Amino acid sequence: MSCALLLLLMSWALAMRTGAAVEIQRPRGVPLSSEQFYEENKPFTCLDGFSTISFDRVNDDYCDCRDGSDEPGTAACPNGSFHCTNAGFRPAFIPSSRINDGICDCCDTTDEYNSGATCQNTCREMGRKERESLQIMAEITKEGFMLKQQLIHEAKRGQEDKQGKLTELQGSKKDLEEKVEALRTVKETAEDPEKEAKERHLKAWGEQKELIRMEKDKTRMAEAFLELDDDADGYVSVAELQSHLELDPDSDGSLTETETQVRCLPSQENNFYHTSKLQGCSPFGEIRRFESKIGDLHDSCRSNEKVWAGGLWMTTGCMNLEKEIGFDFGPSAEFAYLYSQCYELSTSEYIYRLCPFNRVSQKPKFGGSETNLGLWGQWAGPEDSLYSVMKYDHGQGCWQGPNRSTTVKLTCGKETVVTSTSEPSRCEYLMEFTTPAVCQEPASLDEVLQGHTEL
Repeated sequence: MSCALLLLLMSWALAMRTGAAVEIQRPRGVPLSSEQFYEENKPFTCLDGFSTISFDRVNDDYCDCRDGSDEPGTAACPNGSFHCTNAGFRPAFIPSSRINDGICDCCDTTDEYNSGATCQNTCREMGRKERESLQIMAEITKEGFMLKQQLIHEAKRGQEDKQGKLTELQGSKKDLEEKVEALRTVKETAEDPEKEAKERHLKAWGEQKELIRMEKDKTRMAEAFLELDDDADGYVSVAELQSHLELDPDSDGSLTETETQVRCLPSQENNFYHTSKLQGCSPFGEIRRFESKIGDLHDSCRSNEKVWAGGLWMTTGCMNLEKEIGFDFGPSAEFAYLYSQCYELSTSEYIYRLCPFNRVSQKPKFGGSETNLGLWGQWAGPEDSLYSVMKYDHGQGCWQGPNRSTTVKLTCGKETVVTSTSEPSRCEYLMEFTTPAVCQEPASLDEVLQGHTEL
């Protein structure tokens, strides 16, 4: 029996003992895509191109190539990798250090060809489960996409309704603004004469107060004159002034004639000290009448409170509708149904709350205040899948750290629900959120499986 035949029989016996179902035609551990680089009986050039060796040194359990490519089926090279064919499931690469380590890493058992480990080929069973999983996912995607079409239809109808409502509100708002402007004109027209009257009466009242002040001054002057006119003859003489030392300007104890040079007028020429020159009526009555008219005007305004309040409501309503209509709810507004909704996930410690396009929060289950984990920021998925990720930032600040933020990853599902939450980095949260709005048009199961030819 030749050595080659003996080796072939030994390999077949080992394959039967370990349950291997794949006969290795190319060097062990080489993927089909690299088979052309390993031609038997021809020198082998290391895949990094740095050196060439004879083919009998491939898989000889000695590392000749710097990139480990000459030992794809042994553990000789620390940087090498072993290819698991895994027929019936999906191929995989494992580090060469796992070859013949007594642990079955490849489902086809080919990594343990010389360890004596008892391995079972589980690729077909794993492939069956994978196909079932793909089939279930395909069905979920199909149902989710159908729900998405319904969401798009409802969003379109909702957008049309909102646009019609906005147009109606804008028309009503314009009418109310015209009414408000008319009321303002009436108010200003009514206030103009009242304003003039008020200014006139205030001026008259100021003048009257000045007359009152002057009257008081004259009274005090008359009283001073009578006090100085000791002999009550209607004149104040030099002698009478000199008898009042409190008038001494230099406080030397005497009043000289020069110091007493004043013009002494007869009392009849000063009768204005005693006679009131206040003529006409007090302005108080007019002011009261003015205030009464202003009160009537205020009553008129209060009777139109509904107009003013209606204008405010119309303005607010228009602003809210304009904001909602202008929101980015996806290419076909498929995410519009999430607006003004909230979804919760309860864990052992917290209740997490996601309000799409608004905020994310966290609240302890057993008492404590709510923590803001981020406010709506933007769609943040990759360029080819922008609407697969939501970003919420500017949340409550962490102690000696950044403000909290949350990334929400959207996956296809028949239901709208928060499925998980985690904190991969300090103060940075991650949520998984399923929604039919993110489902794409599904391929047939055959097309799906064609993408997994190994199954």
